[in-house]
Amino acid sequence: MNYLYLILLWGIFYALHSTLATGKLKRILKEKLGKAYKWYRLFYSLFSLGLFLILLFFTFKIPPRQLFVPQGLVEYFGYMFATFGTIIMVQSSKAWSMGKFFGWVPEQGSEREQLIVSGWYKRIRHPLYAGLLLIFIGYFLVSGTYTALVHLGCLILYLPIGIYFEEKNLIAQFGEDYKNYQKAVPAIFPKLKKATPSN
Repeated sequence: MNYLYLILLWGIFYALHSTLATGKLKRILKEKLGKAYKWYRLFYSLFSLGLFLILLFFTFKIPPRQLFVPQGLVEYFGYMFATFGTIIMVQSSKAWSMGKFFGWVPEQGSEREQLIVSGWYKRIRHPLYAGLLLIFIGYFLVSGTYTALVHLGCLILYLPIGIYFEEKNLIAQFGEDYKNYQKAVPAIFPKLKKATPSN
């Protein structure tokens, strides 16, 4: 039963994560909130963090049940995936302002964001999702628990949905530039040949 509750919590987290980030909702809130809208990103970040902490607290309450015992190469690859995923997330986050991303630096209406196509974004469109996926795979391989498998399964199910809605917003924001970038660069799994997006 605990696993069903965990799946439900992830479903709520991911649904709210995508819903609160939709362009349509943002436009409505911008009209309703006026100048106060500049703090919406901060509210969104704090709300998401609160939900994630609830999910984390519930996870710690689930008694660990082993699906397999991690050892040898499996455990080694688990740590390797998790480390590589963390590196991807940290390096790709350098391309944008942390303050604006999390909302403690309010957005200015006159500012126009630039489409990022450098660094990891030259190879994959969603390096944060790729890094997160590697971390979740690593965690599963290192822990070998059913709980870790649920975390990984929920993320894999959500990724196509999250990418779909995020890219709708990006197309609305950047138009043809993003469509060209979309054609040239894969979403999560990089091509063996280095991609060069056209602007």
